[in-house]
Amino acid sequence: MYYFSKIQKISRIVGAMKRYIVGGWVRDTLLKEEGFDIAPQDKDWVVVGASPEEMVKRGFIPVGADFPVFIDPKNGEELALARTERKSGKGYHGFVFHADPSVTLEEDLLRRDLTINAMAFDEDGSLIDCYGGKEDLKNRVLRHVSDAFVEDPVRLLRVARFSARLSEFSIAPETMTLLQTIVSSGESDNLVQERVTQEFLRALEESKPSRFFEVLRETGYLERAFPAWKLSPSVLAKVDEVKSKDPRLKRFVASLEEVPVQDLNKILKALRLPKEYSELAVLAKTYEKKVPKVSSSSSEKLLFLKKTDSLRRPERFKQLLDCYETDLSKDERDYWEQLADAVRQLDLKEIVAKVKDKKDVPKMVDEARCLLIEKFSK
Repeated sequence: MYYFSKIQKISRIVGAMKRYIVGGWVRDTLLKEEGFDIAPQDKDWVVVGASPEEMVKRGFIPVGADFPVFIDPKNGEELALARTERKSGKGYHGFVFHADPSVTLEEDLLRRDLTINAMAFDEDGSLIDCYGGKEDLKNRVLRHVSDAFVEDPVRLLRVARFSARLSEFSIAPETMTLLQTIVSSGESDNLVQERVTQEFLRALEESKPSRFFEVLRETGYLERAFPAWKLSPSVLAKVDEVKSKDPRLKRFVASLEEVPVQDLNKILKALRLPKEYSELAVLAKTYEKKVPKVSSSSSEKLLFLKKTDSLRRPERFKQLLDCYETDLSKDERDYWEQLADAVRQLDLKEIVAKVKDKKDVPKMVDEARCLLIEKFSK
């Protein structure tokens, strides 16, 4: 472990530009060493001891709009100049950044959210841990780096999401207090809607998404931002049980089980999720516990197939059936999927051609479909 004086000495040598791998790649590398099934993703680099002009002179390509970020043309990796930040306004964008050769590595790491995200590797692979991140990682604790943590409301969502990813980790009591302060102070009201949606969707991909909701509830944010969202232990358990290649959509619908139909639009409007989420959510809530029995009449079954638009949108109909996996047996689910396919493939050209009055076409088509459903169900 390096000490502050060592880092300062390195970063202030004239012309001694140094670069370090920071953040998630360091954290995930150490987690993998701890036995976690996790693969480090892209490397984030921080450069200490250089100015923007020097970076350009050395051939790096500037791309940062808000602060100095550069692309290494040799390998396409992204490098950011070490920087400090100062709160200047409300929300995620309410910060003034300062980057120049005098900013040290520990100053750059100090502005990060959690200690496990505030570690670095130098180019020789030595770990630089100024704020006890490795110890917190070993003890499975999510802990803030500094009290400036409360200045950025996005950290509320990030910590909740990390809790969903690293469900073995607990949140340090003092960090939970700061999360609650972000909410009670009204700072969370300044969250950019797009970022809320982004973090929410990412959380639904994590290993235990229920932790995301639990943390948001414990901080008071869930009640403040989504008062209609009722999430009992049984509902959260169902959310965690969803296992599929892309579980986000299905997990979202599962989380809505106890939301009254009349309150659903409040949640959908507040989240502004992609259209496919809102459409399926409304459909699933509308027909919750109302899927016709296999023994129902052919007209009831046809009405269900038409109302769910199964004949035009087969993939969404399959997703809808997936949402009812706890209510439908596998045989029932297979029945509905196969029945929809059979009705969809019915050749209607011959039927339509025999109808003299075109106004009778819908009735004749429905009669043919009902007849098919009767034969299919025998």
